[in-house]
Amino acid sequence: MKNLDFYYFLFFCCTIISASAQNKKDIIITTTPLTENIYMLEGQGGNIGLSIGADGILMIDSQFAGLTPKILEAIKTLSDKPIKFLANTHHHGDHTGGNENIATLNTPIIAHNNVYNRIKANTKQSKKALPVITFNSELNVYINNEEVMMIHVDNAHTDGDAVIYFTESNVLHTGDTFFNGRYPYIDLKSGGSVNGYINAVKKSLMLIDENTKIIPGHGSVATTNDYKTFLNMLETLKTNVLAEIEKGKTENEVAKNTSLTKIYDDLNYGCCFISSEKIRRIFYTSLKKD
Repeated sequence: MKNLDFYYFLFFCCTIISASAQNKKDIIITTTPLTENIYMLEGQGGNIGLSIGADGILMIDSQFAGLTPKILEAIKTLSDKPIKFLANTHHHGDHTGGNENIATLNTPIIAHNNVYNRIKANTKQSKKALPVITFNSELNVYINNEEVMMIHVDNAHTDGDAVIYFTESNVLHTGDTFFNGRYPYIDLKSGGSVNGYINAVKKSLMLIDENTKIIPGHGSVATTNDYKTFLNMLETLKTNVLAEIEKGKTENEVAKNTSLTKIYDDLNYGCCFISSEKIRRIFYTSLKKD
């Protein structure tokens, strides 16, 4: 088995392990207020965004299915309004696993067309989890006295990523185009790419200003400077790995070259799912292909 395939296999195994752990009683849903009506929920999996107001609730991502009761309990402490819409930032199970449960509340799901296609093609995921409203490049939703922009960013973390910007609240949900303080997972088998990921971050930064509050796909609430630091990390790794490719280095040679990521390894960017070796392999494979 090739090394890259091995790591995708590990990702699959980790996803299964995470899904099996979702009913553990020690998982706590924590709520962080960002504005008077925008909140971030953390539990297990991708961070959830909420807009709460007179019109109801706009929910962004749903984490794993087994966590839905705890998530709904946390939401009820904030509002008794119905969940009017659920938007998905992409198709991965730690962001869409609760879709079916939320859909049973008569909540329509919104996502990019490729999210629909990938959930539909997944035989392990119920068709009840499918979006019923999809878009190609951009969709605007008007709720709770503000325009909410859902913008597709091409071939970044996957081929169906959307960043979601609350125009009046000045809050951005990046989905997995931002892993705050850690290396990102770039799902090459689902259409993701290093260059597309970098371009997605640049596109998102054009939407916001220095006062924007950011909900990353994973990690704590962030600032614009945090996102810029993340971009600098991506561009530094790209430069370093491209230099090795131009020298004719192999994937294994790049994977073993710890100097390429040392500055960020020292900052503990390899703390979590994506280790420093994995990120070097991902960058090599994607940039070599491009």
